[in-house]
Amino acid sequence: MPMPTQGLRLTPSQILVIGFATLILVGSIVLMLPVSSASGQWTPFVDALFTATSAVCVTGLIVVDTATHWSLFGQAVILILIQVGGLGIMTMSTLVAFLLGKRISLKERLIMQEAFGGTVSLAGLVRLTKHVLVVTFLIEAVGALILFLRWSLDYPLPKALWLGVFHAVSAFCNAGFDLFSVSLVNYVDDWTVILTVSGLIVLGGLGFTVILDLWNHRRGGRFSLHTKLVLVVSGLLIVIGTGVIFVLEYSNPKTLEPLSPAGKFLGALFHSISPRTAGYNSLVTGDLYPGTLFVTIILMFIGASPASTGGGIKTTTFGALVMAVWSTIRGKPEVEVFERRLVRDVVDRGLAITSMAWALVTIFTIVLLVSEGARLIDALFEVTSAFGTVGLSTGLTPKLTDSGKLLITLTMYIGRVGPLTLAVALAQRSQHPNLHYPEDRVLVG
Repeated sequence: MPMPTQGLRLTPSQILVIGFATLILVGSIVLMLPVSSASGQWTPFVDALFTATSAVCVTGLIVVDTATHWSLFGQAVILILIQVGGLGIMTMSTLVAFLLGKRISLKERLIMQEAFGGTVSLAGLVRLTKHVLVVTFLIEAVGALILFLRWSLDYPLPKALWLGVFHAVSAFCNAGFDLFSVSLVNYVDDWTVILTVSGLIVLGGLGFTVILDLWNHRRGGRFSLHTKLVLVVSGLLIVIGTGVIFVLEYSNPKTLEPLSPAGKFLGALFHSISPRTAGYNSLVTGDLYPGTLFVTIILMFIGASPASTGGGIKTTTFGALVMAVWSTIRGKPEVEVFERRLVRDVVDRGLAITSMAWALVTIFTIVLLVSEGARLIDALFEVTSAFGTVGLSTGLTPKLTDSGKLLITLTMYIGRVGPLTLAVALAQRSQHPNLHYPEDRVLVG
């Protein structure tokens, strides 16, 4: 699916935004067809659009049950959309170019660079993409094999194989689509299923550049600052999230209380990992205490890491802003992380992303409150889940009106392409001003 970049006067950001929109539209049309539904009937366009957007944006929010509404063909279409959406338009386009023996143009390299968040230089970009594809399919294959062996104890081999492949791809791409109708609630204390899915989620959420950096480190390489920050922030969020959720839900009779001590830990651990844009749940989300729901909202808002299959403002953005605040408190003019000085543009970009994301979540939550008449915690949870491309729901999504579905659809799309990328794509090309005004100060705080 190489994108027609030649002759188009579009920026890389604009091409990525249009590419995702085109893929969603094509997926919606296919999912509408009678062959895609288990009943053999047409699926309403809004429901098909919502599902296609959720799949391409690797979110996992659903308005119809994936296991019962869609046929095997429809489920396969969803899986393809998840894989393409998770890896990214240009990564999959590059795969097609490799298979066809075509060269990658400079324009396409620039688009690929934008898809990786601008963190990779043009030199060696195609080789990096090849490594990303190999690593992705290898990790998914290992995950699918483990899940297949586990579920072969409960299901016929063909079904167990399909379940293993579907959930391995969905987990690594941080999509959260499941074929059990209740996510992984029936496996809340199953160590094989929970740890395998958790491992796939974490690896998919770290980002491809980090995974390759870890591989190179095995051969004696040094970690980049980006990798260090991703690993530290991700690790802290998992550990702190697990501890907080364990304490808050320990006595909840509908979640952790009936489980063994080991089961309680496993349930808390999975619910700490999954909100970081995966969307699977082993605890019924609607049964969580309000405090736990709010902690989950924070984890969903932060999300995964750059150049990954996940959404949110990203772990590095959160880490950079925390270190900027800490530097300000200590009276230091520069932001220092692991004996390195962060470029000021990184902090400014992180502040812009966070501000735009919070503004979007706030505005869309207000609109959802008005259109659906939902509780504040449910509306905020649903919008944050959509923006962070998570897929967790307190039960509001299946009850949405068509206007509510379209609002969440737009939120998922913006969350996947990124609020800053979308703003840049829609804005005109920046011009360097010839006039510079004198600096001045205002009081803040």
